Amino acid sequence: MAVDTSVQAHNVVDLRNIYKTYVMGDQQVRALDGVDAAFEKGSFWAILGPSGSGKSTMLNLLGCLDRPSSGEYFLEGRNVSTMPDDDLSDIRLKYLGFIFQSFNLIQYSTVEENIQLPLHYLGWEPERAHARARDLAHLVGLEKRLDHRPNQLSGGQQQRVAIARALANDPALLLADEPTGNLDSRTGEDIMRLLTDLNQQGKTIIMVTHELDVAAHAQKRMFMRDGKVERIEESR
Repeated sequence: MAVDTSVQAHNVVDLRNIYKTYVMGDQQVRALDGVDAAFEKGSFWAILGPSGSGKSTMLNLLGCLDRPSSGEYFLEGRNVSTMPDDDLSDIRLKYLGFIFQSFNLIQYSTVEENIQLPLHYLGWEPERAHARARDLAHLVGLEKRLDHRPNQLSGGQQQRVAIARALANDPALLLADEPTGNLDSRTGEDIMRLLTDLNQQGKTIIMVTHELDVAAHAQKRMFMRDGKVERIEESR
């Protein structure tokens, strides 16, 4: 996987003239319409927009879960937009961490086993994976819940497990899809404080949300409409 040295080194992500078109019957729907964007290392972004604006498509592309119809996506200098599926799976495993609205935990597995899941696929030795899971559980405040299963945890605790799992591979990019969407406002604030702390420790985070108060935690806010970047706002 060659690295393009023309891509600015301080950017985790560079998107160049990205288009994404879906074919629905005899119609073509353009979900992304010539998007150019750069996301710097250590930044915290929120992507907002109405339904159909392209924000979910953007997150799927950033997470290498979908491909652009045209344009280039560089992740840490690697052009991932034309990679074979096997290489994309490798990129997702080694460079990306995902946080979902619905947590997506394995219900019959313990907190520790859920956190360790990416490490299993990375081939870590059990003792090393065990130590990593315990360190991450401590980081998210669940060191006393390692033997619990998801149905024994609150929604906020389940999301903390999901965050710990997303951090297991020390990803270059943390992607969050409505991370507070299934939580009450107080618990959602706790989760956003945790994400802010992770960002202050150097993690690059891109989050999709429809809530302005959640987006206010981010350093930069990208507003999308009709598949285009409408404007970008920065926190003062």
